[in-house]
Amino acid sequence: MTITLITIGKTDSTALQQLIATYEQRLQHYIKFEFLELPDIKKTKNLSEEQQKQKEGERLLKEINKGDILVLLDERGKQLTSKEFADYLQKKMNSGIKKLTFVIGGPYGFSESVFQRAQGKISLSKMTFSHQMVRLFAIEQLYRGFTILRNEPYHHE
Repeated sequence: MTITLITIGKTDSTALQQLIATYEQRLQHYIKFEFLELPDIKKTKNLSEEQQKQKEGERLLKEINKGDILVLLDERGKQLTSKEFADYLQKKMNSGIKKLTFVIGGPYGFSESVFQRAQGKISLSKMTFSHQMVRLFAIEQLYRGFTILRNEPYHHE
């Protein structure tokens, strides 16, 4: 199985880029992982929130193949403990899917067409985080999930 994380926009912070790269490298020991940063939508000043979500949604859906399982990282999604998330990953791997894609939306969330295409929604927290920090948190939780599945000493309960 391949896990992909798709985001809108680039990570501006060098410190965050370095941490993301660290966890990307760690994840490669467990699973094939791809991190895809889609460019920001240009000229958004004259677009409504809905129009911006629509344009971002069109761009996102171009990256999703027919057989991919799409999971949105969304504040209204299901909240899981790290252990529950690890179990979720194991079930997806056991199901035989080829590609599991997680998506972090733009500043206004997801378009209706993206919600309709998704097979699930997961919330990382009830708190609001910057889109740039969520990238790091998502990748770290993926890494943590695989260390839990392997009974490695990274996660402590």
